[in-house]
Amino acid sequence: MREQSKYLEGVDKKDLFASGHRACGGCGQALAARLVADAAGENTIACVATGCLEVFSAPYPDPSWRIPFLHSLFENAAAVASGVDAAYKALNKGPVNIIAQGGDGSTADIGLQSISGMFERGHNILYVCYDNEAYMNTGVQRSSFTPYGARTSTTPTGNTTRKKNMPMLAADHGIPYVATATVDDFRDLQLKIRKALTIEGPKYIHILAPCPLGWGHHGELTVEICRLAKDTGLFPVYEIVDGKVTNVKKIPVKVAVEEYLKPQGRFKHLFKKGVPTKEVDEIQEIANQNIERFNL
Repeated sequence: MREQSKYLEGVDKKDLFASGHRACGGCGQALAARLVADAAGENTIACVATGCLEVFSAPYPDPSWRIPFLHSLFENAAAVASGVDAAYKALNKGPVNIIAQGGDGSTADIGLQSISGMFERGHNILYVCYDNEAYMNTGVQRSSFTPYGARTSTTPTGNTTRKKNMPMLAADHGIPYVATATVDDFRDLQLKIRKALTIEGPKYIHILAPCPLGWGHHGELTVEICRLAKDTGLFPVYEIVDGKVTNVKKIPVKVAVEEYLKPQGRFKHLFKKGVPTKEVDEIQEIANQNIERFNL
């Protein structure tokens, strides 16, 4: 509790990411972006990759951002943020919070190289990934964050690969802080944003941000979907500080993965006449492995 009060002191709703944007109802990414902006505060520069977030939040002439905003290409938000960091140091200005932001495609796929470079060079930047598990902006195509079994427009019979573990890839760069979070627990999410911004060097926070359109669930279920992702073990919530996993969120009551899969249209094909297919057992095994690995 003392740590929470330390980092959440002064966090309130400042509307630095204002309402009136064009996101779908129940958009987890819109909710996460507002929580991130308010936690970071006014002394912040947002470097945002092309994608859903940029499209629905930054239309001219009325963007939702009430902090400096830089729109980059799909693949180079981390590189643009690195340039901002270098410019501030060259001009002897600051301190300022620089937050690079992108979805799963711009993070795990076409943006991975520039993110890796940002980590390796040691820039004082926080990278936030809004993970909605597919390329939602361009038609719900598979990304390397798309979970096993999920149906997308490019995997119509279900994805056959496991989700890339980006938090662990980030941690293996030797950066000082990595964390995961979900939009249902706003205090935990904002605590991690504030904590990360007190740490010198590159940081990475991975936020599960459900997409009702792409996932095929009702918008009012976004928060519940996040809770089920955690309680099944499919999305572990933890911090990695100086290479050590710490502050793991324990599962209060373990839930079978079926409870998470059934409300989502992208997994509907895994239940033939209501009977789970073998893929459901394989997804349960993935959850079980996470529970054992992170001692959930």
